[in-house]
Amino acid sequence: MITLERQHSWLQRHLGAAPAHTHEAAAPAWLAAARQQARLSAMQQPLHGRQHESWRYSSIEGLLRQEFTLSTESHDDHAGRIDESRLADLDSYRVVMINGRYSPALSELGALPQGAMLAGLGEAMSSDPELLAAWFGAGPSQEGSIFSALNTALGSDGFVLHLESNVRLQRPVEVVHLNLGAEQQLMMTPRNLVVLQPGAEATLIERFIGDSPAVYFHNGLTQVNLQQDAALRHYRLQQESLAAWHLSSLSISQQSRSNYRGATLAFGGRWSRTEYQLDFDERHASSSLDGLYMVGDGQFTDFHLKIRHLAAECDSRERFKGILHGEGRAVFDGHILVDRDAQHSDAQLSNDNLMLTRNAEIDTKPQLEIYADDVKCSHGTTVGQLDPQQLFYMRSRGIGATAARAMLCRGFAAEIIDGIDSAALRAYAALLLDSSLEGALRSAGGN
Repeated sequence: MITLERQHSWLQRHLGAAPAHTHEAAAPAWLAAARQQARLSAMQQPLHGRQHESWRYSSIEGLLRQEFTLSTESHDDHAGRIDESRLADLDSYRVVMINGRYSPALSELGALPQGAMLAGLGEAMSSDPELLAAWFGAGPSQEGSIFSALNTALGSDGFVLHLESNVRLQRPVEVVHLNLGAEQQLMMTPRNLVVLQPGAEATLIERFIGDSPAVYFHNGLTQVNLQQDAALRHYRLQQESLAAWHLSSLSISQQSRSNYRGATLAFGGRWSRTEYQLDFDERHASSSLDGLYMVGDGQFTDFHLKIRHLAAECDSRERFKGILHGEGRAVFDGHILVDRDAQHSDAQLSNDNLMLTRNAEIDTKPQLEIYADDVKCSHGTTVGQLDPQQLFYMRSRGIGATAARAMLCRGFAAEIIDGIDSAALRAYAALLLDSSLEGALRSAGGN
């Protein structure tokens, strides 16, 4: 059972055991102050148990039983593993993170256009600390989380993407997070910053890779700031070790006429949680968030969304779909807030789940909190099984049981995968889905 004393003990053990940051000696005063405040904040957070609404269905009891060692070194001896992870036909600027640390030797940045900055957080901190000071911590905060505070207190590396006004990257930025914990149980705390100034545009692809049965904890935090007329396409593919713990917290701030298009596909991890907090700070901004998760035996996956319409005439769309099998368990908690000043907001939220077995479980809670009186908002959720009539029709046409079930599952997921603009990533996601379905349908008895 989780108690506040146990939570504090776990935090103190990891905060106290953390070695000095690689860049601590040169850390500016504002960063040292932020880290110290985060240490205090972590110990002041309430219990992350059933009494905490955001953690009601997401137990961290198993996580608190683990003892991790903070990842402090960059390893450049994994070139072969990185080469194996390449996506065919994807021409990109490539950033490689090994156990949460930026690897210049394995990254391939090429010739960036003038006004574009793409670097490791440590490098950017050394070369341009004033630029980071202007954006570090700006935008929506992940208040109320011991893990976000832990990231700020311990994180000393990550990646930075900064585009000056009207810079438009013609190639996507691909960030490969290779997490390896075979020799010891590591905790990675990457802190990432994405800033697009007025009129800038980019595509960002993040891939989280880990080999089973490595046990580690990826605790990442990403800040995104989109200024006027900026546009970001942000795709995230999570295929961690099936023994790993994965937490990603994303804070997104949008100004007028900006557009954020995000999609997260979650296939791996023993325990994974993705948190989006998105604020519309100025009028006429828009966003769309898509998600696809596949959860099987021994897996838990959680998506938490908090979309805040704080300005008038902004649009948001959220579509999340889950395929559950075995004794897999998932949580979806989508919360849309429409402030009293956010008249003419348009917000649509949906969560659909396909249950391949009786023992799988989904806790889904879409919510609307509306204080304006002239809005267009809706939310809905569905939980169901494969349609027996569709299965019968396909079987009557000579299609085998397993193949028929796989085709229906692909059709269910197609809306999310087909929305990926990158052909290389779309093809890879489809292959990963097929591979996951093969094992899922076998365990579900679809022969």
